[in-house]
Amino acid sequence: MVYCGGLENRFGVTPDGGSNPSLSAKSWKIVKEYLPTIIWLLVLGAVFGFLWSKGYLLRFGVYVGETREELRKCSWPTRDELKGSTLVVMVSIVLLGGFTVISDAFVLWVVKALMNAQW
Repeated sequence: MVYCGGLENRFGVTPDGGSNPSLSAKSWKIVKEYLPTIIWLLVLGAVFGFLWSKGYLLRFGVYVGETREELRKCSWPTRDELKGSTLVVMVSIVLLGGFTVISDAFVLWVVKALMNAQW
């Protein structure tokens, strides 16, 4: 046993000027730290059990399997086709953005002209 300042130090706590917490205080601190995790695990376990009992997990597994099967049937573009399509999309975005900026500037110019007009 290690003696610290005349008191028995059973739990290996170094003296820091205060009293050593009891074993029950230490264990409560551990419980407080892990309590939210334990609660979440219990909630997730309950949700999993409910979904399992209603058959939702089995249906989800069937859905994933059918989706994978359908994706295997798809024809995927080659790398060159993908590059060409990406280029077309990028050019379209630039043209649409330019059109939007020009249209906005024109409408702003018309509104300012109407506001400054002498009726």
